[in-house]
Amino acid sequence: MADTEERGPTSRAAQRRAAMLAAAQEAFLRDGYLGTNMDEIATASKVSKQTVYKHFGSKEALFVEIVTSMTVRAGDGVHDVSPDVQDAERITDYLRDYAFRQLTAVLTPQVVQVRRLVIGEAGRFPELAKALYDHGPQRALDSMTDVFAKLSAGGLLHVDDPRLAAEQFNWLIMSGPVNRAMLLGDDAIPTRAELRRHAENTARLIVAAYRPV
Repeated sequence: MADTEERGPTSRAAQRRAAMLAAAQEAFLRDGYLGTNMDEIATASKVSKQTVYKHFGSKEALFVEIVTSMTVRAGDGVHDVSPDVQDAERITDYLRDYAFRQLTAVLTPQVVQVRRLVIGEAGRFPELAKALYDHGPQRALDSMTDVFAKLSAGGLLHVDDPRLAAEQFNWLIMSGPVNRAMLLGDDAIPTRAELRRHAENTARLIVAAYRPV
């Protein structure tokens, strides 16, 4: 019984925090940073404004938390799979699947919208852009660098500079689809079939460039 009682307050606090984050995310994505106020977030999450400030300190800190959590969640399903490829013929399949996971994680309306918001506020709140970069592109590049280093060490690719290969792969994956979605709106987000085809072509190009001779 004591164990249940100890877990109860923590669970309730976690539920309140989750409710505040959910309400804040909805408000920021709908109304932007300037159009969102803490009273609205408190009302939507059924807590007092003082409780919101107690948990997050400020509207700016709450926005940073939203940007960070959304970016981390988007990357969690992409960068947690180490290459377990022993057959050179399967490298293209591995890189295609990796590219497709990254594209589908980033090219959701919510993630695209938060990227637009961060770019719009980057001059005023540079820490927002840093949070997005550190947990998004930087995390992707670090993961891809490790992937190319392992594939090269195993003799499956010949990569002198894994970081450069990671940057090439990342921007071949992201540049066209993400730029169109960012600038032309959610209707410009490619279909899953289009993303899979783009991922396949990108993987084939990279494997051709780094195939051992």
